[in-house]
Parts: sequence; structure tokens; C-alpha cells
Amino acid sequence: MNSARRHGAYWAFIGHRLSGLALGLFLPLHFWILALALEEGQRLDRFLAFAEIGAVKLAEAGLVALLVLHLSFGLRLLALELLAWRSTRDARLGWVVAGGVLSLLAAGVFLAGAL
Repeated sequence: MNSARRHGAYWAFIGHRLSGLALGLFLPLHFWILALALEEGQRLDRFLAFAEIGAVKLAEAGLVALLVLHLSFGLRLLALELLAWRSTRDARLGWVVAGGVLSLLAAGVFLAGAL
């Protein structure tokens, strides 16, 4: 494997891109559900009953994790580009680990509140 791919910043790049793609795929579904709330109340009620299933709540927690991961890795990129660093290597790895941990914590808190 290429040595650049073993670096933590590469995995932050991959995490940021994949979480962005997943969230982008989720948004049309989210807007469709919001449209149901405006137009068809009974279908929305059926969907909300479906959303009470444990697997759906777990998927929602996954979405929260992806959102926080995308946000934290995006903030990391902004910090690397806009702030003055003595060495960019110093800033990379700490933010990668912090972003991953923060996303898992947010998903756990969401899941604990949902159950």
C-alpha cells in the first residue's frame, strides 16, 4: 500500500468524502419525507411508525455520526487552510482522532436519547 494512504490525514480525506456522499444521497429522501408532512398526513404517520423500529433508529444514529464526522473533518480542513501552523503535520493527526471520537460520541448520545 502507498505510504500516503497509511497516513491518518488520508483516512480523514476518505471519511470526509464518503460521509459527504452518504449525506448527499440521504437529503432527497429527507426532503421527500418533509413533503409528506405537508401533503399526505396519513403516509407521514405510517412513516413515523416505521421510524420507531430499532434498526431505523440505529440508521439514524449512523446518519448523526456521518454528519458530525463530515462537520469535524471539514472544520479540520478549514483550520489547515486558514490558520497559521508551524508544521501542518502537527495539526493533522490530532484533528483526525478528535473528529472520529466526536462523531462516535454524538451517535451514542443520539442513540441513547432515541431508545
